[in-house]
This record gives sequence, C-alpha cells and structure tokens, in this order.
Amino acid sequence: MKLRDDLRFRGLIHQVTDDAVLEKLSAGGITAYAGFDPTGPSLHLGHLVPILMLRRLQMAGNRPISLAGGGTGLIGDPSFKDTERPLLSAEQIDENLVKIRAQLGTFLDFDAGSSSAILLNNADWLTKVTLTDFLREVGKHFTVNQMIAKEAVKSRLSRDDVGISFTEFSYSLLQSYDFLRLHLDYGCTLQIGGSDQWGNITMGAELVRKVAGDTAYGLTLPLLLRADGKKFGKSDSGNENVWLDPERTSPFAMHQFLLNSDDVLTPQLLRYYTFLSHDEIRDLDEAIAKNPRDRRAQRTLADEVVAMVHGAEAARAAARAGEALFGDEIRDLDEQTLLEIVSDAPSSTLSRGELAAGLDAAELVARSGLATSLGEARRFLSQGGIYLNNERIDGTSPIDLTSTLHNRYIVLRRGRRQTHLVIVA
Repeated sequence: MKLRDDLRFRGLIHQVTDDAVLEKLSAGGITAYAGFDPTGPSLHLGHLVPILMLRRLQMAGNRPISLAGGGTGLIGDPSFKDTERPLLSAEQIDENLVKIRAQLGTFLDFDAGSSSAILLNNADWLTKVTLTDFLREVGKHFTVNQMIAKEAVKSRLSRDDVGISFTEFSYSLLQSYDFLRLHLDYGCTLQIGGSDQWGNITMGAELVRKVAGDTAYGLTLPLLLRADGKKFGKSDSGNENVWLDPERTSPFAMHQFLLNSDDVLTPQLLRYYTFLSHDEIRDLDEAIAKNPRDRRAQRTLADEVVAMVHGAEAARAAARAGEALFGDEIRDLDEQTLLEIVSDAPSSTLSRGELAAGLDAAELVARSGLATSLGEARRFLSQGGIYLNNERIDGTSPIDLTSTLHNRYIVLRRGRRQTHLVIVA
C-alpha cells in the first residue's frame, strides 16, 4: 500500500500545501523534518505523533530530520498559548536538550543508507547569525501585516490584558529560517507539525521559495483531543503530561493511561500511535463495537505503545502489574511496583504493635475511610464487598502482621474503585 493511502486511512493528514507531495512521499527520496522545542524536561505522548510520522516517512524510503530546538526554545512559540511563555534560561534549555535529543534518537533509523535519519539542533545556526544579517536575509521577506494575520498572534492582540511581546512575535521568522537552512544544507523540502503550526510552516515554505527559488511543502497533523475536549496526552487531572521519560511517567503509569482510553477515541489512537495493519485495526474497531467491556483494543494500544517507547519487557511488566491490581498476583509484586500501582490511593498509618496484637477487620475498614462507621463496615464485610490484598474477607478473623505485604503494607479495597493503603510503622 502507498504511504499516501496509509496516512489517509490513519487520518494523519490535516492540511497539506500541495497534494503532490503525498505522491512524492509515496515514491520515497524526500527529506522531511519536524521540530521539537526543549521547553520541558522530556518529550510526551503529544510529541510522539509527529515523531512516529517521521518514522512512517522513513519506512517509505524518505529521509527524516529530527530538529531539536535549542535556539527556538530560547524564544518560545506563542501558538495556541493564552499568555506569554516564561523564558527559560540557557542552562535549562541545555539540560532539557540533552534528554530530548536522546529520546528523539530512539525512534528513527540512523543507519539506513540514503534514508538515514539526521538529528540536528537549530541553536547551531540561530545563535550564530547576527541580528542585522537575520533581518536582511529573513525579515525583509515578510510584512508585519502578514505576521499579524496569523491566528496565534491575532488572538493575543485582541486581548488588552495579554498582548504579545516582540520576542514571541518573531518566533515564526526563526522557524521559517530553520526550514530555509535545512533546505539549503540538507535538501529538505517538507516540514511536518501539529495543526497549530500551519502558519509557521507555510511561512517557512514561502521563505524557501523567495530565497532559493525552490518549491517546499508543509503538512500538518490533526490535533488529538480527548472526549472532554482536552488535549490527549495529559493525565486525568489535565495538568500533567504523560512523559516519555520513565523517571517522570513510569511504563506502568503510561500503560494504565492508555488502557483507560475512551472507547470513542481508541480507534483514532490505534491509527496514530501504532504500526498495526489496517486489518488488525479494523478487527479492534469491531471488538470495541461488539464487546467494549473486554477492552481488547485498549490493551493492544497500551502494549504496543509502551513496548515501542520503553521496550517489550517493560510493556509485559506493566501489563502484569495492571493485572495484579485486582488479582492474587499483588503478593508477587516488588515493593516499588506495589507502591506505584496504589500511588493514587489515600493512605493511613497503623502501629506495628497494634497490628501484632490483632485488629478487628471492621475497625480497620472504618478507620481507613472505606466505611463511615463500624456498622457500615460490618455490612460491607458481610456483603462480600471488602478485599484485603485482593482477597475477599468477611471480617470473622482479625487482621495481623501475617496480612502485610513486604512486612509493612496492607491494600484494602471496597469494590473495584475504592482503594486504601495501610502503612505499618
């Protein structure tokens, strides 16, 4: 199947400056780039879509360039930002850049002959060009009227309480210059990015035409939104990214995030984030429609993405830990994984001496907050709704130190959703 048809099946084409570039990509031999500013300590799930787009292009015989924005990151992109970004120090940018460049290098093939990937940093030219040279070589090709018409700028100018600084106003010129430099130095003719980058990308293609007299193209990917309208890739709180760095978002947490994907969104996620065949994806679509409670599609999505980001063994371990949340396997988990799977649960402390003497199960349930009174706790126990380390208990036997995991934890659960961690001190 042609790359063009695959991208259309997956819904990965939002806008393209000229449909002709899709045929060129299908034939192979095009050099394309995507940029990633190091404004955070890691890339996240939102970044993974354009990264995998580069990988899809490479698999079709094109040469991908991953551009780390060590230069543009010093300025900050105003696109779809309600307020001015806080400027990061050069030291912060450099620290973020080290981690991000390492992540970018894991998804592409850097030893593939004519289609070998290239990893660059735009600080290599943006921090060296003089202001007067930049204004003469780039600034003269764009009018202020043209720049003000950009949606990212226009939306900020319409608000008296926010406005936009000249620093962020100039960002599109810097990104345009990136495209020109990559075209002149590496023969790059295509820039890809999120739908919020359309204005910046088309300005870059125009600069290539005006300076070099060559045709350059732009292609944007759709903005991926959850059912609640928030950007996909944020935690349930909506405030924290799901990072690719395992020290910031563990493989287990990423696996759980994807496993809990909404049924409506999952078909789209399978198309964007996996390399499954069209028939495999259609089969999973059907599984969602016929048996959504089985969550086979979500499990496949979680397994595929975590394996791609962190490795197959990490994906298997994350899946096993998830199963242990509601199974006897919880006793086999190491301490770190145990604490991770109950990290969101409320906790309380119980003295070792009190537990050694034996504690009435109803009292422990009531003290944990899973019941509002001893009477309610006893009722929950008699109804079979209370679990201790995933084993149903009826409250007839006292709880003692033999009930602990790693000699210091007890996981209490009411039903499937309410969990409480008891720490024995």
